[in-house]
Amino acid sequence: MVPLIGQLAPDFTATAIMPDNTINENFELHEYLSGSTGVLFFWPLDFTFVCPTEIIAFDHRLKTFEEKNVKVVGVSVDSAYTHLAWKKTPVSEGGIGPVQFPVVSDLSKSISRSYGILLNESVALRGTFLIDRKGVVRHMVVNDLPLGRNIDEAIRMVDALHFNEEHGEVCPAGWNKGESAIKASEDGIKSFLRDHARNL
Repeated sequence: MVPLIGQLAPDFTATAIMPDNTINENFELHEYLSGSTGVLFFWPLDFTFVCPTEIIAFDHRLKTFEEKNVKVVGVSVDSAYTHLAWKKTPVSEGGIGPVQFPVVSDLSKSISRSYGILLNESVALRGTFLIDRKGVVRHMVVNDLPLGRNIDEAIRMVDALHFNEEHGEVCPAGWNKGESAIKASEDGIKSFLRDHARNL
């Protein structure tokens, strides 16, 4: 797996199905994210089992991401036309419905490969990448094929990133928005542990 944390997110230009179902043959990641935090996530294949639950869960929380100035982008190794057919398939029939974020085609598998999550040169693992406003990967989590991800955890990590960017303090284990953080110093951690260690 490519160690991407702290590095510029690999850029790409690819074909994407946009929220209005138009086909953008020149979707460019860094241009799309420009000035925004990004959540880039991969799934193995369209018309499968765990994947639609994750995609729909991202779509259900899209307003929350947007309120935090976060853009969501999804990717799999399927063609743009397969993506479009899946979007046009009702949820009750195993489709994903009219999800409102770009769905990128990685038919050549080059995007999945550049993010280090291509499995057996076949499909992408369930990778999720948090990209800051400068285009740097700040958090990544990768699940094996049978294990669906937690979208609320992705939101929590967005909150932690934004808190650190704004205040310079670091976020302890299990931190949630509105809770105490740690001043990045020896006195800061001593003070935090003195007050909060029992609750960790």
